[in-house]
Amino acid sequence: MPSVWTSESFARWLRFNVVGLMGVAVQLAVLALLMRGFRWNYLVATVVAVECAVVHNFLWHERFTWGDRHHPHIKRRLLRFLRFNIANGLVSIAGNMAFMYVLVGKLRVPFLAANLIAIAACALINFFLSDRVVFTISEKPGDSLRR
Repeated sequence: MPSVWTSESFARWLRFNVVGLMGVAVQLAVLALLMRGFRWNYLVATVVAVECAVVHNFLWHERFTWGDRHHPHIKRRLLRFLRFNIANGLVSIAGNMAFMYVLVGKLRVPFLAANLIAIAACALINFFLSDRVVFTISEKPGDSLRR
């Protein structure tokens, strides 16, 4: 396995964070809409907002962050989307739920500030899961659909 912090991986980390910042905007907008506009419970609204950001981020990561690992076959892309949802989605939802429960529910931190803290805490784990599990090098277009 190559070193984690090569110039290529650092550039990928920067692209990951650009996409992540856009995902933060999506997540916070959905969270604010659901909580302020529709008066949803903060934990339920957090799950929906996180999933919206996860879908958004996957689409951008596939073409921008890991565009060099893009796979044209729809079956591979759907499997990759499933892995992304399981890996990054699980980390993001569980992490956000835990942080929101403690910060909002127990410490009474404002929900948008608490959500930013939760997002930052999950970002590094999500980068490594994406790079090593979801957007793997072994799935280049010439690879077989079978493993």
